[in-house]
Amino acid sequence: MSAVYNNNQIKELGNTLLKIGSLLMSSGANSRRIRTTVERISEAFNCSVELLITHRALMISVYDSDENQFHSNLKRTSPHGVNFKIVSGISKMSWKIVEERWNIEQINNELNRLISLPHYPRFVILTMVSLAGSSFCRLFGGTIMDMSVAFLATFIGLFIRQESIKQKFNPYLCVFFASFTSSIIASAFVKYAGSIQEYALSTSVLYLIPGVPLINSFSDLIDGNIMNGIVRSINGLIIAFSIALGLLLAMQIFQI
Repeated sequence: MSAVYNNNQIKELGNTLLKIGSLLMSSGANSRRIRTTVERISEAFNCSVELLITHRALMISVYDSDENQFHSNLKRTSPHGVNFKIVSGISKMSWKIVEERWNIEQINNELNRLISLPHYPRFVILTMVSLAGSSFCRLFGGTIMDMSVAFLATFIGLFIRQESIKQKFNPYLCVFFASFTSSIIASAFVKYAGSIQEYALSTSVLYLIPGVPLINSFSDLIDGNIMNGIVRSINGLIIAFSIALGLLLAMQIFQI
């Protein structure tokens, strides 16, 4: 692909790269993957790029091969979640850009397609996550009845979290509401149903464990992205604190 010399083209490329980085960040990618993907795409256009990655914003500067034209921009990232369809889709796209010499219009069309991909139906997500919770309960030694309670507590707790997110509550409050709901349901069964063991309570909140933030924090720290690693670690710890607070409050209510 020929180098981009026109200033408008540099600007368009820079904004597209910034959009890609922002999508990766908000979808659960670590800093190294974001930087590698953005640099791979910029090199396909014979351009160099400088990228500053923070937890809530990205800043990019793009230069053409002769450094006659450049573009700098800043973009605030949306609240972080986990969407591996976006992460894997952009990774595959970046290699196609290199191998098939895509232009910027093709890249933007593919990004729009990835963004528009539908999520799994809500009932399927609720059911499968609840089955995972009941499976953990079984691994810890729970009975069929314990697994049923864990399933019910997880199902309702996740539903409450989804509804809280829709109402745009603080993300940590959403975790707390879900943890408290799941814990209060499981605690009630443990307290008043003699056959239900505490395995149901201890596994009813496992679906809230911040696995991706903690893994990404470790990955960033190992890779030398110390600031991002620390921020992600603190984010994971606050989520864990919200889970523990909801669980503690429910246990105090039922004196378990």
